Amino acid sequence: MRTGVLDIDGTGLYHEVRGSGPALLMISGAGGDAGYYTDVAEDLADAFTVITYDRRGNSRSGGRDDGPAPLDRQAADARALIDGLAGGRALVFGNSAGALIGLTLAARHPAAVAGLIAHEPPAVNVLPDGDPAHGFFPELAALYASGGGPAAGRRFAETTRGEGTYRWPADVWRRFLANQDHLFGTEWAAFAAFRPDEKALRAATFPVLLAAGAEDRGTYYARPSHEIARRIGAPWAEFPGIHMEFLRTPARFAAALRVAATQMCRETPRRWEGGPRTP
Repeated sequence: MRTGVLDIDGTGLYHEVRGSGPALLMISGAGGDAGYYTDVAEDLADAFTVITYDRRGNSRSGGRDDGPAPLDRQAADARALIDGLAGGRALVFGNSAGALIGLTLAARHPAAVAGLIAHEPPAVNVLPDGDPAHGFFPELAALYASGGGPAAGRRFAETTRGEGTYRWPADVWRRFLANQDHLFGTEWAAFAAFRPDEKALRAATFPVLLAAGAEDRGTYYARPSHEIARRIGAPWAEFPGIHMEFLRTPARFAAALRVAATQMCRETPRRWEGGPRTP
């Protein structure tokens, strides 16, 4: 593993690079820590150059005092990492809020993306009016305003299926707790407002795959993946397990990601035709 800090407009982004082969950038969700993907990255390093990083304002990266964190800036950071570490083009995997960033990257910086796997983007705004999932982001914002990061964080954990069935690495857990104010105070509004650029995603000349975990059916963070896939005409696939299966059984998750990423590498540009379609 090679570690480093890439300077982007005066802000240093901590990153880790493993392996060799086609570049695969992995974008973390809430808490933005590269450590979520450590075991998966090590599993995939025999076939891919896997790049993980702490997102701006999180963990070992700078930018905590930069103010609001719009998704365009997060996508620009991902683009800069691809330019600086992967020669300008990479496969991209994003989970949860990382999938929102991946979708924004694909729409705003398509030349940098060789293929996108968006796993469980919590894009509740694509769900029908009146869907109870629309209350998720306002509820946690209110909890943060009244009780701070611990109150919002506890409720967040309660809404995530499978939480408590696995143990976080101790160092990652400590960093996540330290990131809570940045998550709820700085990033939350951008995640809540996200709407995919459907026109740009439909026009993508690289494969786009939406995905969700087999144990997450019906959740507010899995259902939007079906709707986005339907709207942009992209395939949808079921991955194993839960929202953060990469922490619970990383080898199992890595095997599924390997299949999807390898098939993307074999496809010619336009649209990836493999994998199950949205029901």
